[in-house]
Amino acid sequence: MTEFIPPGSQFHALPSPLPLKRGGQLQGARVAYETWGTLAADRRNAVLIVTGLSPDAHAASHAGNPLPGWWEKMLGPGKAIDTERWFVICVNSLGSCKGSTGPASLNPDSGQPWRLDFPALSIEDIADAGVSVVKALGITQLACLIGNSMGGMTALAVLQRHPGIARSHINISGSAQALPFSIAIRSLQREAIRLDPAWNNGSYDEAVYPEAGMRIARKLGVITYRSALEWDGRFGRVRLDSEANDGDPFGMEFQVESYLEGHARRFVRHFDPNCYLYLGRAMDWFDLGEYANGDVDAALAQLRVDKALAIGANTDILFPVQQQQQIAQGLAAGGCDARFVGLDSPQGHDAFLVDFERFCPPVAGFLAEI
Repeated sequence: MTEFIPPGSQFHALPSPLPLKRGGQLQGARVAYETWGTLAADRRNAVLIVTGLSPDAHAASHAGNPLPGWWEKMLGPGKAIDTERWFVICVNSLGSCKGSTGPASLNPDSGQPWRLDFPALSIEDIADAGVSVVKALGITQLACLIGNSMGGMTALAVLQRHPGIARSHINISGSAQALPFSIAIRSLQREAIRLDPAWNNGSYDEAVYPEAGMRIARKLGVITYRSALEWDGRFGRVRLDSEANDGDPFGMEFQVESYLEGHARRFVRHFDPNCYLYLGRAMDWFDLGEYANGDVDAALAQLRVDKALAIGANTDILFPVQQQQQIAQGLAAGGCDARFVGLDSPQGHDAFLVDFERFCPPVAGFLAEI
């Protein structure tokens, strides 16, 4: 059980006890976050970024941590999210292992990691924790709320639970509910972890660790993060050296297999398996339609935000572009000045993390207008 906290993280203590949506509560919980730029005297230039499943709060480099962040090309002085104008906050999701309280954190009642004693986690809980950080900084209304991937769900939950918290919203490759395909993939990921004997009902450690289950889970994820078009163009049917499989007749034979293996091995010891289970299930449970008798469009129309942009990649199979289009149309039906941009990126769901030539201009243009 390990937490992976970036240097330069700041921490906000959440109210204690903290009741969670689906029952249970947390004692002594906290949220890790990082900031960039300067908060204006009137506190009206604040931007909150809520993230996907695995990122930490280190979205970009800063004095406290000069290492490049996961959104380095999007965020910074003169960039699309311009920190010379905006005071930017990025929070690590509640339930994660990157500094915020999650299953890998110590339960203050027992002095041992929470593991599966951690209460059921929802996207709404993650949203509330992020808003708690904002309010602790003395900010009553955000200039913009930005969410990508799982963070797109979190952002919608923020708007639903905290009316008036943001004047504008950018939803990037997000959705208002989990679709069956995405649920199926995450179900297989959880199954891969849970069927690894080393998972041991959540009671593993660094010595006995469900590495095989995590590797398979991560490979499944990576396959859905990119598109078939990119896999074909990037790897084709190029084979590895015939000696590479060490005599295993069913070992790796193609370059794409080697890529997935390398990617998985870099990830498995840097993200806690139980946190992976909890966050994935929280995504599957999320359905904004719950707040409007099952009608997602009606629930979106109830959200109050002045201006919004929903962006997606046309090749995304995990959060299909139709879901971002639905967000824009639903918000517009409620009177929001909302627009949708579908980008012809070949890089699938991960495009917002890599295809900056396409994703930066609409983000920069939207923020220039608010």
